[in-house]
Amino acid sequence: MRRDKLAGHLAVAATYTIFGLNLIFCKDIANAEAVPPIVLFTLRAAGASALFWLISLFLPGERIARGDMGLIVLASFTGLFVPQMTFLSAITMATPLDTGILGTLGPIFTMFFAFFFLKEPITFKKAGGVALSFAGVLLLVLNSVHAAGPASTTPMGFALLLLNSLSFALYLGAFRPLISRYSVVTFMKWMFLFSPLMALPFSLKGLLALDFGAIPPKVGWEIGYLIFFATFVAYFLIPFGQKRIRPTLVSLYTYLQPVIAAIISVWIGMDTLSWQKILSAFLIVAGVILVSRSRAAG
Repeated sequence: MRRDKLAGHLAVAATYTIFGLNLIFCKDIANAEAVPPIVLFTLRAAGASALFWLISLFLPGERIARGDMGLIVLASFTGLFVPQMTFLSAITMATPLDTGILGTLGPIFTMFFAFFFLKEPITFKKAGGVALSFAGVLLLVLNSVHAAGPASTTPMGFALLLLNSLSFALYLGAFRPLISRYSVVTFMKWMFLFSPLMALPFSLKGLLALDFGAIPPKVGWEIGYLIFFATFVAYFLIPFGQKRIRPTLVSLYTYLQPVIAAIISVWIGMDTLSWQKILSAFLIVAGVILVSRSRAAG
């Protein structure tokens, strides 16, 4: 059991480390205006779908119960289509500060969704751990604001970022029993089959008009990272972790994203290390440890 939980923690930590780089690359691609958000999502989802279906050919077949297929479609909508589309669209409409602050709401929403759907109790340790990590992320965001990006967040940007947090929190909090019934590859191959189909009516025109030869090489490599690592690898690891640790704890690892982004910024000379950043990292890690020791952490 302890090994299972450790594996779950490592999988989710690796996922959000990958997502930390994803934040930087998505912003870079959006600023280059080389690929529209809906087209980028379709490319990511279609690429990951092809990889999951290819791997499934070498694994034992697994049938999906008839009643579960509709739930997988709903999981694909709330866990892939809505979060990815809202984030990719909002990133050009929101300041880095507002993006970071609204991103901290995910674990709070997940804690309440897990309570509602899974009857996972909200203990003092769990609430205290979320609050501690929340404070750490706010301290980090408020001390890491840069001029890049829009001067202010539009109302649509706020709405999209809020929907992003709500939708992925709903996915984490509601679909753990469904995920536990199937292998990771089986579940993900169907999730990623449905998500590009949802996007295709909105992205087909853009896909046909996209000039792949005009995409700068740097942006091309970043898109490749998004497809393979930030989509295929990360979404393999998320359900792997979901089977082993509770939704609130999975969601709490989202607080690693700004830490990873800050570390990379310091490493490449875009930012400097300060006592606020060190304290922020300490608070975030302390919050994760506190939630993991909660009796209902799983």
